[in-house]
Amino acid sequence: MENDEIRPATAADVTAVKSVTDAAYHHYIERIGVVPGPMRADHAADVAAGRVFVTGEPVIGLVVIVAHEDHLFLDSIAVHPDAHGRGVGRRLLEFVDARARALGLPEVKLCTNVMMWENQKIYPRFGYEVVERRVDGPYDRFHYRKRLE
Repeated sequence: MENDEIRPATAADVTAVKSVTDAAYHHYIERIGVVPGPMRADHAADVAAGRVFVTGEPVIGLVVIVAHEDHLFLDSIAVHPDAHGRGVGRRLLEFVDARARALGLPEVKLCTNVMMWENQKIYPRFGYEVVERRVDGPYDRFHYRKRLE
């Protein structure tokens, strides 16, 4: 990888954040029947709020995270398809764990659409467990958590 650093996104990264997110999630539209939530996000607002961290130059991967009182929520993770198989996703997930620990938070939570079955294989390999299945509007999701204690 050209640049392994994971850094806070800046306003100059908003276009790349949208592009990588769209590339990572677009193929799910047909499968789940709706536009995935991360594609509908207000990327500029997320970047301005300090919730987006990116890697690569140009950007090839990103996470959107939100700190809560008792956990860190991984709102979105996206790796450009051209960068698959290079460890980008693993490094981003490790970054999320490290960020939660640095903030003194005991766990990371996330959710994924039940039709994104690839994720149901990936997240448990990184220590996540399913805590519930819930329908949120048009999205049928599995909710996961990873305890860091």
